[in-house]
Amino acid sequence: MRHLMNPLDFSVEELDSLFDLAEDMMKDPAKYADVCHGKKLATCFYEPSTRTRLSFEAAMMNLGGNVLGFSSADSSSAAKGESVSDTIRVISCYADICAMRHPKEGAPMVAAGKSLIPVINAGDGGHQHPTQTLTDLLTIRSLKGRLGSFTIGLCGDLKFGRTVHSLIEALCRYKDINFIFISPEELRVPDYVTEMLKSRNISFKEVISLEEVMPELDLLYMTRVQRERFFNEEDYIRLKDFYILTKEKMELAKEDMLVLHPLPRVNEISVEIDSDPRAAYFKQANYGVYVRMALIYTLLELGKKEA
Repeated sequence: MRHLMNPLDFSVEELDSLFDLAEDMMKDPAKYADVCHGKKLATCFYEPSTRTRLSFEAAMMNLGGNVLGFSSADSSSAAKGESVSDTIRVISCYADICAMRHPKEGAPMVAAGKSLIPVINAGDGGHQHPTQTLTDLLTIRSLKGRLGSFTIGLCGDLKFGRTVHSLIEALCRYKDINFIFISPEELRVPDYVTEMLKSRNISFKEVISLEEVMPELDLLYMTRVQRERFFNEEDYIRLKDFYILTKEKMELAKEDMLVLHPLPRVNEISVEIDSDPRAAYFKQANYGVYVRMALIYTLLELGKKEA
């Protein structure tokens, strides 16, 4: 039995196979429409989510399976004090695979240690968000035709953004990646990330101005300033509008630069950008369904059964 806690749990070769499978599912959905017949996915979401939870549910339904679960801690026995360990033991009796979102870092790992079924980390605090990273990688590979040999700018909340931390770690395994970190001083990428990049001789620089680096970018990964990660409301209000991507800023970019965003968007990307052919964030959300379909299929070892 295998779990997914971190994007690095899969080798580069395994990721290639996973993405090949996801792309085949996009091309021929009917081929996979009943492979999870009789199987159940439990979505255990201890904090709010739209895309991640619904894309997991859509993925399982597309595979012919069923879904059960809860969408907030208040609607589960966690509200009565039940531990994650006990919850997953019970869920293991009801479902074949579980996707867990939790505000505490490491909670899905604790669950995986006690689970009788595969557990997928669907986001834990400000730590990891591996299925979003898989979505990002599939989006880049499908739209750029490669994973590697590009300059990517990551903009906004680089301190608390779990999607950013996961993506940086994952991209470090590919060749000729150049990172540009664009953030205010207060939201800079954590030191452990920059120390890791230095130790591996991976190119990066940190800047405050988005306009300054726009012409260099092959990819721009925008993030929102996350109100839920701040202890101080005044700091959130002061920083929430620090970066807003506008039509004028896009005029500085390459004609084939892609704009990605894990969503939800607040106001960091102007809606006028949505019609720009370089805006890929809604395509990215669509890719998320297929990468989760491929992940469910892989962790349930359905390919082995077919063979």
